[in-house]
Amino acid sequence: MKFCFAIALSILPAMAAAQDYVRVSDEGTFLDLMGQGDLTHMLYNITVKVMPDGQITGDALGWPVSGSWSWQDGYFCRAMDWGGDEIPYNCQLVEQKGDLVRFTVDQGAGRAAALRLR
Repeated sequence: MKFCFAIALSILPAMAAAQDYVRVSDEGTFLDLMGQGDLTHMLYNITVKVMPDGQITGDALGWPVSGSWSWQDGYFCRAMDWGGDEIPYNCQLVEQKGDLVRFTVDQGAGRAAALRLR
């Protein structure tokens, strides 16, 4: 079941053209965005909160999510634990389109996941 979460994060609806999204390149803008609500995906039952103190908390597919984050050179860098399974440290490109926030691993070179702010 946990493997499904990893797969879900790689195929979430992030199909819109890149030009529709605007890059979030500074920590202040990112914090303002995260202050608007939790990151959610209803289909996969994901609710994650990225807090200003560098902590990440939430739930995905019924398993707890926890972790820490920092902002480095224009990227959201995080390490997480999901129900006892480590999600390794990775720095991600962050982009926004309305209430969608898209995270693309490997500084924008990898797979993307879009979550909705609620």
